[in-house]
Amino acid sequence: MLRPATAADFGFIHELARRPDYAPFITDECDAALAGYLADASARLLIWEPDGKPAGFALFCELGEPSGRVELRRLALATAGGGQGQSFLRVLVDHAFGTLGAARLWLDASSENPRALRTYERAGFALEGRLRQHWFRPALGRCVDLMLFGMLRSDWEALEPLPAGA
Repeated sequence: MLRPATAADFGFIHELARRPDYAPFITDECDAALAGYLADASARLLIWEPDGKPAGFALFCELGEPSGRVELRRLALATAGGGQGQSFLRVLVDHAFGTLGAARLWLDASSENPRALRTYERAGFALEGRLRQHWFRPALGRCVDLMLFGMLRSDWEALEPLPAGA
């Protein structure tokens, strides 16, 4: 369901990042930056294909850190609000701990993205902090609070297993 992205996927990634509902929350990076992630051993740019066609993308960073931390820097679904968020996020969490060997997975989100905040909390992430007026968002023309979430390996191990075929 997850595969490494290629340069052929950059259009799909740009399409999601440029959507009006995502633009305030997701940075649309140029092709050179995306290609940099493909070449960077400490990053994984992945495409989610639950039904054989791209349905989302994710970017993991900080792989190989001595602390075992891994950052889930970016993620987006082709169909937001369609009920796939929990499944997608769970696949990513399982990948971080099961495949990438994370000891700790962390991510951040805008305080003005309530759908994402609820999704992360339901997935088992703990809200670990708030950086007030920290993140300038060009699409909004102002700074927003940045919410920090984390999950430890022990938290992941305590999650209910995914149902078969999920």
